[in-house]
Amino acid sequence: MATASAREKLRLVKQLLAIPGTSGEEREVAEFVRYSLRDAGLPARRIKMDDAFRRCPIPTSKTGNLIIDLPGTIDGPRRMLMCHLDTVPICRGTIPKVRGGEIYSANPNTGLGADNRAGVAVVLSTALTLLRERVPHPPITLLFTVQEEIGLQGARAINPALLGEPALAFNWDGGDPFKVTVGAIGGYRMNVQIRGIASHAGVAPERGVSAIAIAGLAIAKLHQGKWLGKIKKRDFIGTSNIGVIQGGNATNVVTDSVHIRAEVRSHQLATIKELAQRFEAEFQAAAANVTNNEGISGKVEVNGNLEYEPFALTTEDPSWQAVNRVMEQLGHSPQVAIANGGLDANWMFRHGIPTVSLGCGQRNQHMTSERLVLDEYYQACEIALRLATLRE
Repeated sequence: MATASAREKLRLVKQLLAIPGTSGEEREVAEFVRYSLRDAGLPARRIKMDDAFRRCPIPTSKTGNLIIDLPGTIDGPRRMLMCHLDTVPICRGTIPKVRGGEIYSANPNTGLGADNRAGVAVVLSTALTLLRERVPHPPITLLFTVQEEIGLQGARAINPALLGEPALAFNWDGGDPFKVTVGAIGGYRMNVQIRGIASHAGVAPERGVSAIAIAGLAIAKLHQGKWLGKIKKRDFIGTSNIGVIQGGNATNVVTDSVHIRAEVRSHQLATIKELAQRFEAEFQAAAANVTNNEGISGKVEVNGNLEYEPFALTTEDPSWQAVNRVMEQLGHSPQVAIANGGLDANWMFRHGIPTVSLGCGQRNQHMTSERLVLDEYYQACEIALRLATLRE
């Protein structure tokens, strides 16, 4: 039979899972967190929302990062507990139900949203325990970020001066609670705009310059050179993908415009830059090689952006050492990992706050088969509470 504490944690995560809140629409989730903390006795002045939404792609709900200051009741280095508020669109309409020690969505057409409402529940549950049970703790910053699922936007846009200079930092977003992610890949995204010349495809195709032909030639060259997909050659280790191609609206017109969206990833910043340059070079070369009967070629414009830098913590990092101590207390050996996807921790590292990421029981994220393993979620809550109260 579940303990009273476990029943409360279960109730909390089910409430959070039932709240809609995709990227840019996190207002209701943020308000739930705010009201819960106020109900537990935290003064309103300790709860702030920043204006990160002004620098994010989706400003619709005008919801920024939620930043909470829990004043310390004992001496010790300030620590930060964080997670992201948003879920992906497939989770809109979820109906959380418990079965066999897991939570799943009773709506077969949706994901559950454990990514990352389970993380929100872990951080919020820890704060509520500290407040309601008056557990001694050093100063703590709670950070709930927005728009993580569309490129770590909230973490990217935050002003780190608002976080109180934490000496330790922990992020909950993932599966196994004993998996300790101490580094992550970097990602660079590109928008490629190809301009050709329109012409009647039946009457005078030779007068046109096909933007589709330019795109096809560049993509073929990248594929033949093994610069697409998983890349493993000499000093270049990474991945790349062309995910979106848009262009053309009639078969009897030589297409004059194609828009492509692509990305490259690597654990080495120099490799990211080299791959991005390789992509641009191939598209520019393809444009120069596709001409009409007057020798006029197409044009290509590539705009790229480093979405997040790669990072890797050292074993001397205080946050990593703190996690090791807590895992040892619980009789577990941490499973150290480097992530091949971006995390809010990428931007925390860039902001000068090295952050360890931990799991909270999620499975099959971004899928209709997503579920939350309750025993692992409860373990994540225990780990978070110990990290929040750990003394030097």
